[in-house]
Amino acid sequence: MITYAVYLLIVALLVLADQLSKKAVVANITLNDKIPVIKGFFNLTYVKNFGAGFSILQNARLFLIAISTVAVIALAVLIYRTKKNDFVSLVSYLLILSGALGNLIDRAVNGYVVDFLDFIIFGYDYPVFNIADSFITIGCFILIIQAFTENRRAKNKTAG
Repeated sequence: MITYAVYLLIVALLVLADQLSKKAVVANITLNDKIPVIKGFFNLTYVKNFGAGFSILQNARLFLIAISTVAVIALAVLIYRTKKNDFVSLVSYLLILSGALGNLIDRAVNGYVVDFLDFIIFGYDYPVFNIADSFITIGCFILIIQAFTENRRAKNKTAG
């Protein structure tokens, strides 16, 4: 049986991976420089994001710190209340919590979030993001898929 200490270790490792990736970018890439990795598709581009996703809420640092703190507490409660056999939900919550913590650390320490993953998909230069954002997105995507799957199962039970 997985214990809460294991959950804490997983979150710590994911946050560490996020923070180390950001430190490597800051140490090796000049601000606003674009380094092509896969020409026309993927670049490493170091930018400072003073807002939230897609650069909304620019310069709302204290508000974003407050929202992130509430989210971290809510996610910790969700993890605590989730049944240990609900593996999919737990993984999702752990990913989202790790991402929220990674970006919260940036905002609290630096006043901005370090972003560096820059994709061009079907000609669209997607907003630059980071590993913490990826954790949040993947966690949310898993929860959405789980909700659709459970909804379909419930409909099949009532129909059958």
